[in-house]
Amino acid sequence: MSQPPKTSSPSFHIAMFPWFAIGHITPYIHLANELASRGHRITLLVPNKARLQLQHLVLHADLIVFSPVAVPHVHGLPEGTEIASEIPIHMTHLLATAMDRTRGEIEQFLTVSKLDFVLYDTAQWVPGIARRNGIKTVCYNVVCAAALAIALVPARNVPKDRPITEEELREPPAGYPSKNVVLCGAEAKALTFISLPYGEGITFYERTTTAMKECDVLSIRTCRELEGDLCDYMEAQYKKPVILTGPVLGLGSDKKSEKLEERWEKWFSGFEAGSVVFCAFGTQWILEKDQFQELVLGFELTGLPFFVALKPPSGCATIEEALPNGFEERVKGRGVVFGDWVQQTAILSHKSVGCFVNHCGFGSMWESLMTDNQIVLVPHLGDQILNTKLLVKELKVAVEVEREENGWLSKDSLRKAIKSVMDKDSEVGVMVKKNHAKWVETLSSPGFMSGYIDRFVQKLKELVN
Repeated sequence: MSQPPKTSSPSFHIAMFPWFAIGHITPYIHLANELASRGHRITLLVPNKARLQLQHLVLHADLIVFSPVAVPHVHGLPEGTEIASEIPIHMTHLLATAMDRTRGEIEQFLTVSKLDFVLYDTAQWVPGIARRNGIKTVCYNVVCAAALAIALVPARNVPKDRPITEEELREPPAGYPSKNVVLCGAEAKALTFISLPYGEGITFYERTTTAMKECDVLSIRTCRELEGDLCDYMEAQYKKPVILTGPVLGLGSDKKSEKLEERWEKWFSGFEAGSVVFCAFGTQWILEKDQFQELVLGFELTGLPFFVALKPPSGCATIEEALPNGFEERVKGRGVVFGDWVQQTAILSHKSVGCFVNHCGFGSMWESLMTDNQIVLVPHLGDQILNTKLLVKELKVAVEVEREENGWLSKDSLRKAIKSVMDKDSEVGVMVKKNHAKWVETLSSPGFMSGYIDRFVQKLKELVN
């Protein structure tokens, strides 16, 4: 049962229009739950496939409604595409075009609905419509402040007439405050996409910086304790208030009581407390077959029990056909490689799990920080690389797996990273565990999360008064 809403007068009607990706829409729903628990009404403008996949997360159905957005077909996208997880990453610019072509539908909704606020992230044209209708705008970013501050600020000066170079990206923008959360060597390649088209006639950089320049207020899903200096830098760059929501993890009554599927509960319970290594890389990353094989062989080499949840690699219909010869027999009883969705939060809180190997997407990053598990990171995209720097270099709560010259890990480097945090007498393992424990204490202290939401609501009230 959800808690009755806390009275919070006056109550607002808020529309939310996030980027068409599960990793963006999910935190918007978690924020909607927090706002609804304080008596505010929310309308979520999302594609129907996202609604079907995520409506179970809604805790206050009386105050949160979905208004499905019809996503038009764009040439080059598979018929019926609505959300980013249905397509390879190199096609997402076409999904941005599809999002832009919903403008008429969104404009009609914003015009006829009596709204106080609209929250959005990548639809840079929302503020113009909102202003004409007397609606205040909040550009709510669900990635880390570091990813915005290093790449998507006016000081970045992305050239208009050519793609940005890796060399330019290795140099942080003027005034950037962090020495640790920076891109080195080949890592810069992961952010070169910012100068590429993302929608019709607009680059990713132009799109996101316009979205932030045009809003009434900027908001980021982070906390000052982690990224305060980077948030101050964003405020200075955009010359407007930056309000934070904290991590907004959706650890409400739905998550607390989430029961792990019986077959997995039985499997995990067969091992000692804190002994199992769990691995997941998010919904969008599909490995090549050789990468996949090297990864699972690394888990085998640890000698530890492991549970790997990954999509089948490129060119393989099933996980089974992708596994190395003899692998299943050798790890029988101590290792599972599973090719479908699993209850990540429930697995991470299982007493048998002791280590979480992940891609350091922003959601997984917070989930890692909130549990007692040791953290081993294999980042892939630009923001994940920056999140990794934050955890490894700044907070010193995690280790990153070393890469080979081909850009991927070796089975030995994965084994080494896992053993460095799981061996009881490892200095690295003791250090990261001690540092991690301090953050768990901070983040789970009474009133920490709710305080951020209360201050967020207070700032919204100040904006309309």
